[in-house]
Amino acid sequence: MKIIDLSKPIQYNKSDPWFMKVKIKHKAHKKATLLLRFLGLPKKLFPKQFIGWADDTIQKMGVHSTTHIDAPWHYAPTVNGERAKTVDEIPLDWCYGEGLVIDMKHKEDFDAITVQDLKEFLTKENLSLTAGMIVLIKTGRDIYNGTKDFPNKGTGMSAEATEWLIDQGIKVMGIDSWGWDLPLKYLIKKAKETNNSELFWEAHLVGQRKEYCHIEQLVNLDALPYTGFKIAVFPLKIVGASAAPARVVALFE
Repeated sequence: MKIIDLSKPIQYNKSDPWFMKVKIKHKAHKKATLLLRFLGLPKKLFPKQFIGWADDTIQKMGVHSTTHIDAPWHYAPTVNGERAKTVDEIPLDWCYGEGLVIDMKHKEDFDAITVQDLKEFLTKENLSLTAGMIVLIKTGRDIYNGTKDFPNKGTGMSAEATEWLIDQGIKVMGIDSWGWDLPLKYLIKKAKETNNSELFWEAHLVGQRKEYCHIEQLVNLDALPYTGFKIAVFPLKIVGASAAPARVVALFE
């Protein structure tokens, strides 16, 4: 079996905006010897080859800071009037299935991906969607990962395109941009310019009426064919959370 990693490294990056900053403290092996002595084990009883154990503490990391899957709870407290699932409540069978890549690298920054875009790609490549698939939108904007431009550039999904995928039976979908929608600052700017209260976060808010999850900040989608692989995207089981980091991988039998 061949496995391709689609997840970004979890590490401190000075170019990340404040709301994405990750801070991890790495503890040296020798720190463990101090703990053992505190707990009452004399140094003379340490194993001869023992130099301690390494340990690490995640001091700061938002659940949306790295490659992650958003639960329905992220979009709103309810879906079509029913309580939305938190990330620990996402059925695990949603998180593993046949993968399909939709290539949208040709889309310009701030030009939303439409239903027509999706249909044209599928027709051109003679591909079809099947309920339960995990669909990955390739924009190529993972090249900005780790730079100040990452949250502020790229294409993104329209509400109509998101809803269309859900209507095809797709429960989990993902993208290699910073977010699922067009960039936040751009949406804020356009909402002000057009005085349109329905423009901001329109794709996310489809989740208020139709249940789905999406993955953000994927990497390495260029390493995948359009079909012929499975995707595993199992989130950390954080009780009550809106999202969780996930190690997303593609598997080829």
